[in-house]
Amino acid sequence: MAMKVCVYGAGAIGSLIAARLSAAGEQVSMIARGETLSALKTQGVGLAQVDGAPQFYPVTAVADPGVLGVQDLVVVATKQCSANEVIRKLSPLLNENTPVLLAMNGVPWWFLDGLEQAPDDRVLRCLDPDGDLRDILPSQQVLGCVLHLSATMAGPGVVRLNGGNTLLIGSPLKTMSSSLKATVERLSYAGFEARESADIHHDIWFKLLGNMTMNPVSALTRSTTDRILDDPLVSRFCCKVMTEAVQVGAALGCHMEQTPEERNAETRKLGCFKTSMLQDAEACRELEYQALVGVVHELALKLQIDTPNLEILYGLIRLLDSNLCEHKKLK
Repeated sequence: MAMKVCVYGAGAIGSLIAARLSAAGEQVSMIARGETLSALKTQGVGLAQVDGAPQFYPVTAVADPGVLGVQDLVVVATKQCSANEVIRKLSPLLNENTPVLLAMNGVPWWFLDGLEQAPDDRVLRCLDPDGDLRDILPSQQVLGCVLHLSATMAGPGVVRLNGGNTLLIGSPLKTMSSSLKATVERLSYAGFEARESADIHHDIWFKLLGNMTMNPVSALTRSTTDRILDDPLVSRFCCKVMTEAVQVGAALGCHMEQTPEERNAETRKLGCFKTSMLQDAEACRELEYQALVGVVHELALKLQIDTPNLEILYGLIRLLDSNLCEHKKLK
C-alpha cells in the first residue's frame, strides 16, 4: 500500500527525496511556493539524469499544508534557519503517530534529548529561542537524518544528484521504532542507501566537523574548499576550531575517532567545490550558521569549555550574515 508522504521544502534535498519516493510508487505531496510551486503543479518533480535529460514524477504541490490532511510520513528538508517557522506549520499533517524526518544539515534543536551526559538545560536557544519546539513536535516523533550526498537544483522543480547516496536515520531517544524501520525500508526501496543509525547523535557530530569550518570560512573568504585547505594558516585555524568542537562533543559522549587533520585530508580529496554557505553568501541569502557554529558555541558555554577559536569564527560569520541581511533589505 502506498504511503502518504509530505515533503516540506522543495530545494535540492527535498526534491530528490520526493522524486525518488514518487518513482517508487508512494503518494507524495510537496509544500512549495512561487515559481517552484508552479513548475511542480505543471510537470511534477524532475530528477535530472547523467545526460542532462530529467524524468518527471507526479506530486501534489501546494502552498498550504492545511489542505493535505494527516500523513504517514513528513519530511522536513528546509535549511535550519527556516526550521523553527516550519515546525510550527506541521500540525495539520500530523497525528500522534506520524514520524517527522528532519533531513537538514547541522545540529538540531532536539540534540540534547537522549544523551546521558547532556546538561540539565536542554534548550538550545540559538535554534529554539522560545524553548517550545519539543512541545510542538515531541522528540519521540522525530527521526534524525544525516545526509551523505550532494544534490543541486537544475531548474525549478528539477534536481540533480551529484554524488553520494547515503542516509543515516535514527531516533533522538535511540529507540528502534516501527516508524524508523518502515521509513528506512521505504527510502531504501526508493533507491537510497538508507541505514538505521544506532547513535544518531554521534553521526550528526561527525558530519558537523566536516561542515562547521569549511562552510563559514568559504563564505567569509569567498574561497573554494581546495584553496582553504591548501593555505597552511587557514587550514591550521580550521583544525583548531574542529579540535575545540571535538572536546565539546566528547563532553556530551560523542567521541570522534578521526583527527581534524585526517578529516580535512578527506575533504581535500574531493577537489575544488563551493560549499552551500558560499553559494548562499554570493546570492545574499540568509546563512545557515547557527546550526553549524552557533550551536557548538552555546553548548561550550553550557559545558564551561573554553573555545577561543570557535568564538572568533562564530563572531565573524554572525557579522557577515547580519551584513548580508542588511544589504538585502536595502536592495
